[in-house]
Amino acid sequence: MPNRSVFFVSDGTGITAETFGNSILAQFPAKPRHVRRPFIDTPDKARVVLDEINQVAESEGCKPIVFITLVDDAVREIITGDGCRGLVLDILRAFVEPLELEFGVKSNHRVGRFTDAAESSEYHDRIEAINFSLAHDDGQSARNLADADVILLGVSRSGKTPTSLYLAMQHGIKAANYPLIPEDFERRRLPGALSPYLAKCFGLTIDPERLSQIRNERRPGSKYASIDNCRYEVREAEAMMRRSGISWLSSTHKSIEEIATTILRDIRPDRLIY
Repeated sequence: MPNRSVFFVSDGTGITAETFGNSILAQFPAKPRHVRRPFIDTPDKARVVLDEINQVAESEGCKPIVFITLVDDAVREIITGDGCRGLVLDILRAFVEPLELEFGVKSNHRVGRFTDAAESSEYHDRIEAINFSLAHDDGQSARNLADADVILLGVSRSGKTPTSLYLAMQHGIKAANYPLIPEDFERRRLPGALSPYLAKCFGLTIDPERLSQIRNERRPGSKYASIDNCRYEVREAEAMMRRSGISWLSSTHKSIEEIATTILRDIRPDRLIY
C-alpha cells in the first residue's frame, strides 16, 4: 500500500471526496500517495483524469483507489466505465440515490458545494468569523471580545491559532486566542482583559516534552524552548486555568478536528446542530 495511489476526483473543490476518503483510509495502516483532481466538470477533463488513473495503474501494477463526487452523468460515466483501471468508489451514488428513494424526490444534482456562495448567509458568516479570528490572533487585540464565541488560552505553540482558524472556517465560530506569557505566570492570574469573559474561555495545554520539541524547531537552544521552561509554563498555565474554573484539554495527541468538536460541545453546543 505505501506505493499505491488514491485519487480524489470531484466537480467541485474535492474537499468532500478527500475528507470522506481519508476517513475510510484511516482504518488502514499504510499511507498511500494522494492525488486530488478538483473541478472535473466536463467530459474532456474527465478523460484527462482517466488517462492519468490508467497510467498510474500501469506504473504501480495495481488498481489506484478512486473516490469521486461527480454529479454530471456524462462526466461520471467516463470515470466509472469499463475503461477505468482504478477501483472507483462513487460517494454520491452510494448515499444520494438511496436518499432519493427514501424521500421520494430527486436531488438537485448541483455541481459543487459553493455555487451559491455569494447568496449564502452561512458563507458570509464564515468569512466574518475568519476575519475576526485573524484580528484576534495571539492576543493582538482585546477589542470586541464581547463578540467572540470562544476565547482560546494556552502557552505559546499549544495549537491555539490553527484551532481558532479551523473553528472559523468550518463552523463560522468567532474565535479569539490569547497566549499565556511569563508576565501572567509571575502575576499568577489571567490577563485582566479576559475577566468579563471567563465563560467563553477554553484552554489548550500540551505535553512539555512535545512543546519543547516544537519550540526548538523555531528557536533552537533558547530558554523559551528548554524543557525546564516548558514544564514550568505548562504547570503554571494549567494551575491558572484550574483556579479560574476554565476547562481545557491537551492538544498533544488530538487532531484539530477533535479539539474543535470538544470546544463546540462545551462552549457552543448549539453549533453542533445546523
